[in-house]
Formats: sequence, C-alpha cells, structure tokens
Amino acid sequence: MTKKPIILGVESSCDETAVAVLQDGENGNAKILSNIVSSQFEVHKEFGGVVPELAARSHLEKIDLITKKALNESKIKISDIDAIAVTAGPGLIVCLSVGLNFAKGLASSINKPLIVVNHLEGHALSPKINSKLEYPYLLLLISGGHTQYLSVEGLGQYKRLGTTIDDALGEAYDKTAKLLGIDFPGGPKIEKLSEKGDPNKFKLPKPIINKGGCNLSFAGLKTAILRITKNIKNEQEKFDLAASFQKTIEEILYEKTKIAFGEYLKKNNDRNFVIAGGVAANKGIRNILNKLSKEYDFKTIFPELSLCSDNAAMIAMVGIEKYKLKLFDKLDFKPNPRWALDKDAKFLKGAGVKL
Repeated sequence: MTKKPIILGVESSCDETAVAVLQDGENGNAKILSNIVSSQFEVHKEFGGVVPELAARSHLEKIDLITKKALNESKIKISDIDAIAVTAGPGLIVCLSVGLNFAKGLASSINKPLIVVNHLEGHALSPKINSKLEYPYLLLLISGGHTQYLSVEGLGQYKRLGTTIDDALGEAYDKTAKLLGIDFPGGPKIEKLSEKGDPNKFKLPKPIINKGGCNLSFAGLKTAILRITKNIKNEQEKFDLAASFQKTIEEILYEKTKIAFGEYLKKNNDRNFVIAGGVAANKGIRNILNKLSKEYDFKTIFPELSLCSDNAAMIAMVGIEKYKLKLFDKLDFKPNPRWALDKDAKFLKGAGVKL
C-alpha cells in the first residue's frame, strides 16, 4: 500500500505564527496530525492594530519552536515529511518573508520539495480538510483583508464575480469595534455586543446595494458609524449600534449573495456554496446565508470554526493538492504581498471606482 503524502504547512502572512502537519486521506480530504497557531493579540493590543515590524519579530522568535511543537504533536519525524508548503502571499511582506525563508531552509535541509501557497487559496480549500468537496463551487471569502465572491473551477482556477471596492468585511468589523471602544481585535466581539442591543435602533446605509452587481462597499457604513458614535450617551446605545451594524451586514450579504448566485449559475449547474475566512465564524452571517441558500437550493459548506481564522492546516491542504500534481516551486520564489486568486480580474479599489 502506497503511503499517503504528509505535508508540513507554514503560515505567517499577518499576526499568527502557525505550523501544521497534514496527511492525505480518503475521498480528497485530509487528516490533521497537528495544527498549532500562536496568536500575537497581546503584542499588538496597545496599538489597536497589527504593527508589521513587531509581527515579523514575533514570527522570527516563535517559528522554530512552533514547528517543533507541531512535529511532536503529530508524532511524525521531519524525515517523513514529503514536502513543505508555505504561504507566500498575499499579506505583510515582512511577515511573509519570515515564513517563506524558514520553509526554504527547512525544505533544503531535508531535501524535500517546496510548495508555495496563496493564502487565499488556503481559505478557499479549507473545507476540503474535513468534508467531501468537489469542484466547481461558489466561494464567498470573507476575512480581515479580503471580501470576494469567486467561482472555483479547480485547483488554481478562480473567476472573481465580485469584490469589495474599499474596506474588507473583517476590516469593517474591526474599525466599527474600535469606534465603539472595544479592544483589538474587536471584530469578533461585535456579535457578542449585538446580542444585548436593538438591531432596529439605528438605520445604517447599505452602500451600492442596488448597483455594481455583487461588488460590495463598506466604507460609507463605517463613516455612518463614526458619526453616530460621537453622540452615543450610554452603554445601551453602544449595544444598539453594534446590533444595528450586525443586522445591516447580514442584509447586505443577503442581497449581494442573491446576485452572486445568479452570476455563478450562468456558467455552472453545481450548487455548492462555500463560505470561508475569519468572518465565516460569525453566527449571524452563517444563519442568514444558510437561510438564503435554502431559498435558492444551494448547499452551504463552512470550514470548522478552528479553520476559519488564519492557520497552517489550510496551507498544508493546498500543499497536498499540489503535491499530488507535482506542482513544486524553486527556492528563489519571492513573497508576493498582492497575490490575487483571479489574475485576470480588474483592480477595483479606491476612490473613483466605476461600477
């Protein structure tokens, strides 16, 4: 019986130092042998956001230790690893460089292939770790830095249907949290606060809700939050604003996803709908997209909660897929801080974007 490939994955695109060991399994999914994530929340807390230089220094200090921990937990010897998969972009270049250089050195020292991975492709394939997922499928990628609807035709084959023209959804959550006085990282805490509030108290804008196809915009919503927070009188109004924000996001995604369904079905009959990325852990968003999918006969597929935020298991998962196709990379591969999944998609960001 042929041994199933074992891949060590490394992730350092932002403020998580992560290493995982995965083994190829049956039916196209994989078995997680270890998945270690070291967060840097405390490092950046006082600054209200990620400081690239501090993040890179923290990666340098931890990556060797985290790798040893991942190997120990997996009970796999480094010599039994078949390839090293590593995030090479997009992300903060100083952070990407730490992980990529470490992976290059490790691959070279054990004489095993290097596989570079697009961080976004890691999110896109993350549900394949623990569910049977066939191509093609519709993907909504919602994270701190990215918000996109994509048609996933196969490994490395992506067609963007819509994207944010300004803030990413996770960024909108974090900025709203900051305006409400919630400590970094505040995005995940908004939903908790919203449970105590009245979602109908504040009427908030839904930018480009009736134009631009399934492109999205969140900057105008953030501006409205800023204006309201200047006049908040008590804690209850803070809860009400959080609830109103959560409800508005759900309504925007409901309307824009309906359009994305229509765009996707123009060229595909399959009705699998994957929602991935850090914001995919938000229960309210999960509920509204489950409801919509039932209405339109789509099947929603989410990664496990532990695989929504940045992790190395998803990087190793892409590594497994690439390893089976012998898609290896040279040791001189450079980090790519702006690495789009759909290289042919038009750049849509900034003031004056025409939709």
